[in-house]
Amino acid sequence: RVFSSNGAEIVDVDVIRDNDDLVATNGSRYKVVDVLVARSDQSPIGLPPVQRCVTASGEKFRDEWISLNVGGERFVTTRSTLTKDGDSMLARMFSSEDDHGSWGSAIDTTGAYLIDRSPVFFRHLLDYLRVGRIFEEKTSVLQGVLEEANFFGMMNAAQYLEALLQEREAAESPDAPLTRQQFIALLVPTPTNSVLRCQGVNLSRANLSNLDLHCINFKQANLRECDLRNANLEDCCFNKANLEKANLDGANLRCVSLLSANCESATMRGCDFEDPLGKGANMEGANMKNTVLEDSHMSGAVLRVACLRNASLRRCDLQGAVLAGTDLENCDLTGSNLRGANLRGSNLRGTILEDMQSPLHMSQTVT
Repeated sequence: RVFSSNGAEIVDVDVIRDNDDLVATNGSRYKVVDVLVARSDQSPIGLPPVQRCVTASGEKFRDEWISLNVGGERFVTTRSTLTKDGDSMLARMFSSEDDHGSWGSAIDTTGAYLIDRSPVFFRHLLDYLRVGRIFEEKTSVLQGVLEEANFFGMMNAAQYLEALLQEREAAESPDAPLTRQQFIALLVPTPTNSVLRCQGVNLSRANLSNLDLHCINFKQANLRECDLRNANLEDCCFNKANLEKANLDGANLRCVSLLSANCESATMRGCDFEDPLGKGANMEGANMKNTVLEDSHMSGAVLRVACLRNASLRRCDLQGAVLAGTDLENCDLTGSNLRGANLRGSNLRGTILEDMQSPLHMSQTVT
């Protein structure tokens, strides 16, 4: 139901005149649901600076429309939007219901409040006040909006923009890590019989799980905290690569080379290091402190002079593995198979050797 500002119900639209204040209800006579402004001869841009509406009870409707002239461009919004950030300059400027504002701003010939700032940046501040987000891709524009947010004292918007700019800066940096999508774009065009060279590439925290990455050269690459679960890494080269805290659970690591790689605190549960042709994985000199290798198949693997302090190799198959000079201090080898393994010169101080599947044979150990 629609009523005039004095409470009379409108039953014939022909009686509505331009500039009449109307009140729409949800069926009751006096409960205001929305406010309609009838202006058949003007677009919303032509609204006066403050369009007041009156409820059926005679109280002023709070959400008034306000017209602004910012740097020569017209904006129309509501008082509640402009005052949403209560600590901002805009809130102080438009918190009064006086038609001329509590701050005495000049108005143009149409009655719009004049603000001498950039309209390009101001429109984004209005978007933030309306929806709490800014939809802009250009970094240069976001920097300008940040300047405006600081000028108007909109600290929440400024913090939001600073975080957004930091993310953009990190993403646009030449040292920024590749994403899964970017890496797949490099991987797809490469023939399966070719070696993809990814030496020194930054893939930290990238999700490369379940991908076929065999024969890729990751030498000196940054794979810190990378997700490589169930990936096919057969014949890959990780020499001197950083795999700290990476997750390789269930990965195929046949014939992999990890010479002097940093695998500290990585997880490699249930990995397959075995090669049917007898070529074992080479992890000589690798840093595998605190690494979890539980239930992995490592028959014939070369771990010479590697550091496995505090590592967990529970139930691992290390038959014929080369562990000469390996630091196994406080390493957990419970239930592992070390038949034929070479442990000459290895450090077994504090090593847990319970429930071994076969007796140990060594000519020299450090205890």
